[in-house]
Amino acid sequence: MTESAPARPRRILPVIVLSQFAGSSVWFAGNAVLGELQQKWNLGSDALGYVTSAVQLGFIVGTLVFAFFAIADRYSPRKVFFLCALLGAASNLGVYLLANGYASLLVLRFATGFFLAGIYPVGMKIAAGWYRRDLGNAIGFLVGALVMGTAFPHLLKGLGHALPWETVTVGVSATAALGGLLMFLLVPDGPYMSKGAKFDPRAFAVIFRSPLFRASAFGYFGHMWELYGFWAFVPVVLAAHLAQANAALNVPLWAFFVIAAGSIGCIAGGLISVRIGSARVAFSQLATSGTCCILSPFLFHAPTPFFLAFMLLWGITVVGDSPQFSALNAQNAPKELVGSALTIANCIGFSITIVSIQLLNELSTSVSAAYLYVPLALGPMFGLMALMPLVRPVAYRAS
Repeated sequence: MTESAPARPRRILPVIVLSQFAGSSVWFAGNAVLGELQQKWNLGSDALGYVTSAVQLGFIVGTLVFAFFAIADRYSPRKVFFLCALLGAASNLGVYLLANGYASLLVLRFATGFFLAGIYPVGMKIAAGWYRRDLGNAIGFLVGALVMGTAFPHLLKGLGHALPWETVTVGVSATAALGGLLMFLLVPDGPYMSKGAKFDPRAFAVIFRSPLFRASAFGYFGHMWELYGFWAFVPVVLAAHLAQANAALNVPLWAFFVIAAGSIGCIAGGLISVRIGSARVAFSQLATSGTCCILSPFLFHAPTPFFLAFMLLWGITVVGDSPQFSALNAQNAPKELVGSALTIANCIGFSITIVSIQLLNELSTSVSAAYLYVPLALGPMFGLMALMPLVRPVAYRAS
């Protein structure tokens, strides 16, 4: 007689998804209001890259600290999520209450990224405490919520186009704090909650000896080279296209649409992966987004409706493979080092985003916006080659 699965309240996944969306809304909050901050503090045109990279660096440091001290294992994950949502909201609010220039802005964005390490990965751990066989599908919804949260500040700015940056900042901070409160009040620790192994930095040398983990991790690295560089410069490229086409659109609102479209790719990819496997879904979406990189100079000069449709397609596929890479990395990591392997892979992946963001930051001052995204094609090309052993495992094992 098999033991039945513990009862799971219907509210669990919707609340986790909503909380993940709300908590991650602080990620690009600085980007959404940066234009006004540049005018207020006379910031240079390169501020976009540095502000975005500050958040990425904070997330990397936070991930390492949380893993080294096993914070989500020593304490209830929902309490960690709640506290980090409050602190992330406070760090974001500090841009309005405390910041008085470039240096303080970068410090507060770094702090926001640090506390995001207690929101995004910890939200995944909370979900894993409630889901087993259908965890992959749940992760698809969670990454979709992250995408929507990332895009949310642009929506707030776009819908309230006349709203001052202070109002947008306060609104995003309130949203993040509410998400943490919902998680704390409505999602108890799940029946499958387990403690992870202690973080072992020596795993760095071991995990890349595994051919299959190396394939999934390197594919993920190629994906990360493209993802955040694309997201960070969506408003810049949209505005440049509209300028050369002599067209008028709500740029923040369309930046929201393009970024948020990725949630469709995440959810649909999760459903399709059940039938054809995560590797094929990741390969297909990465190939599509890589093709968009190459075609971007040509579509940049297309009529605005075609260009917007192209950007929406790119938005869907540029992040739709992300849940599948998470699943592949977890499946192919050495079993005794899963936690350490995933932490190291995530930190390398987000470190790569800083390089690609700063590259685009430098190019944006000397290269036409039509060609700005072309260097991002290097990531998908590298990632697709790395993924081949997982897409064709039989041929790989025979060689």
